[in-house]
Amino acid sequence: MHRRTTPAPDPATRPRHPRPPTSRPRPRAYSLTVRTLGPFLLLALWWAASASGLLTPDVLASPAEVLRAVGELWGNGQLSDALVTSLTRSGLGLLIGLAVGLTLGIVTGFTRLGDELLDSSMQTLRTIPFLSLVPLFMVWFGINETAKVLLIAVATTFPMYVSTSSGVRATDRKLVEAMRSFGMGRIGIVREVVLPGALPSLLAGLRLSMTLSVIALIAAEEINATAGIGYLMSQAQSFARTDILAVCILVYGVLGLLADGLVRLLERVLMPWRRAGQGVVAR
Repeated sequence: MHRRTTPAPDPATRPRHPRPPTSRPRPRAYSLTVRTLGPFLLLALWWAASASGLLTPDVLASPAEVLRAVGELWGNGQLSDALVTSLTRSGLGLLIGLAVGLTLGIVTGFTRLGDELLDSSMQTLRTIPFLSLVPLFMVWFGINETAKVLLIAVATTFPMYVSTSSGVRATDRKLVEAMRSFGMGRIGIVREVVLPGALPSLLAGLRLSMTLSVIALIAAEEINATAGIGYLMSQAQSFARTDILAVCILVYGVLGLLADGLVRLLERVLMPWRRAGQGVVAR
């Protein structure tokens, strides 16, 4: 009797399983270069339009004139004083808004009673544009600093509230019950379990709130400001100084960019695993 033997499969005919995509980290210098291409391209287009006469000084000053305006404002101390005043307003309003939004978000996300009592009211108030509150705040608080700071606080409260509430609700309930069975109190559970688990949502809310603090600052400084970046803009508008107007607009943009960069830095420090998982598919 002859034993039948099956031939070994040809390696060329074996089915090939697709390999999962792997990420190749890009050099940091390359990433920074790509990120700066957009702003430099806009600056080059701005310079070319001004040099060719498409943009006249009465429409928008050239980059060289804007740089001279920066030197003028910094030399006489106007720009530094305005920055201190605006950053103080924005910072105070942001701190108040973050504290209120974080507290209310924890209450509504962690307790059923808080959710039933507060969430519907907060969702209703969230739909009201904060710019519509400017006349009402002027009636309530006058035209002093209180109205400006509270307007920024209102604008920054709701993004933090929504992010915190959704992040707290997403906490693993089994883990919470396990901590309770070990005798941990509510404050300890919130501090040790809920907030660390909701950290991605908290940072997302912080990013939105910091961006809105700059937007709200622009609106707040329209309330009869006598100091700050908004005051510089109103003065420049009166004298048709488009170079100073451009400086103020760029300052607002830089403040927003720095706020976003600060949150990105916090994400890298507090959540290093997220940075390690970036770029898995995209190359």
